[in-house]
Amino acid sequence: MEQTFKVISPIDSSIYYEGKLHNSSDIETTLKLAEKAQLEWRETSISKRKSYISKFVDAFKNNEKRICEELTWQMGRPIKYSPGEVRGTIERTLGMLDLAESSLTDIFVEEKEGFNRYIKREPLGIVFVVPAWNYPYLIAVNSIVPALLAGNAVILRHSAQTPLVAERFYEAFKQSGLPEGLFQYLHLTHEDTSKVIMDSRINFVAFTGSVKGGYEIQKVAANRFIGVGLELGGKDPAYVMPDADLNYAVENLVDGSFFNSGQSCCGIERIYVHESVYDKFVSGFIDLTKTYKLGNPLDPDTTLGPVAKRSGAELVRQHIKQAEDAGARAMIDESLFPNAKTGTNYLAPQVLLDVNHKMNVMYDETFGPVVGIMKVKNDDEALKLMNDSPYGLTASIWTENQDEAIKIGNQVNTGTWFMNRCDYLDPYLSWVGVKDSGRGCSLSKVGYEQLTRPKSYHLKIKH
Repeated sequence: MEQTFKVISPIDSSIYYEGKLHNSSDIETTLKLAEKAQLEWRETSISKRKSYISKFVDAFKNNEKRICEELTWQMGRPIKYSPGEVRGTIERTLGMLDLAESSLTDIFVEEKEGFNRYIKREPLGIVFVVPAWNYPYLIAVNSIVPALLAGNAVILRHSAQTPLVAERFYEAFKQSGLPEGLFQYLHLTHEDTSKVIMDSRINFVAFTGSVKGGYEIQKVAANRFIGVGLELGGKDPAYVMPDADLNYAVENLVDGSFFNSGQSCCGIERIYVHESVYDKFVSGFIDLTKTYKLGNPLDPDTTLGPVAKRSGAELVRQHIKQAEDAGARAMIDESLFPNAKTGTNYLAPQVLLDVNHKMNVMYDETFGPVVGIMKVKNDDEALKLMNDSPYGLTASIWTENQDEAIKIGNQVNTGTWFMNRCDYLDPYLSWVGVKDSGRGCSLSKVGYEQLTRPKSYHLKIKH
């Protein structure tokens, strides 16, 4: 019997899409096709691989309108911001294209008379990509494009919240002329996802999602000797120093806290502000937060859409209530946002003061439009609080003193350290987490390393 799944749109709780789940026969066909295609692809030159990816960029860009509308319906991001995901996907693709030659060419070691010695970067085989729904194109492209450029075949199993993303990727690659079987997708149950990971033809798994999901993926993959990349979210802090440009810091940290309704693994969830500028910063932060317009994300004037999942909305409400019960002050009157209603996916942005690390909202990942702000006396206190977290994806500092920023950054346990910016991925820099934010690396030259294996050639020349 055919199994189906439904996408419930956070906009109005309607069924936006109903699709067919792939079965065991579909999985077998997909794996066979990928394995066959990869054998020829691995022998294809890097320049030829790049030409297909360049054509993919053109095809993807030409479908922008449809991609943006579907994105908004599936996960609720305001339509005015959806084009940013298209631009970001293209930016990262172009970055990985630019880095491909230097990242994948052979490594020649010091010359030795009578020998030819070098290290070749070989593709792994088939890469299984399992991304999250919150930035569904951006997260997926981090692994898909470099995996293909490295000579691998890719099978994408996207989130059940954003399944059409997989189909749009597939269409763009098909239009690019990419050989059949090199990029495929499967709509799968969790059980069948595990079966794919266990298949001997899968050589690497790139997963983005919750810590719980990461542990489950790792548990399944532990039965095999394959690599697993895990990007599992964060509780990203910001520290505002006395010399910070406050207007600039307020503008960017408000955006970093509430863009995408706070549903970003590298979004700002907690802010520490030096006591000398605390009052002024908080005042500006609250005033700017009040200017958001919460509503239907298809309205071009909406700047804050619904949270993608009802369960996510309820978790945010729980964190706010728990903090308030413990003495925190909620500074945003929800009556300013009449569309925020209990029992829906629509949440008003919230700013909490008088918070501490005994509150869930300052320690556990909330993943919604709420941020806690704490006053600190000095750098040491800020540093201690920033590191007091089970996560370590990104952290940011707001200052005009680069030397101090680097000094403090050297002591923060995080994969990325920002100065005067946040919530951004640079394709030329590695994307990596520590602690419960995961392991492995995507993007940058370093990101290619987990998608290839080194093979040494030690050739003795006899005369």
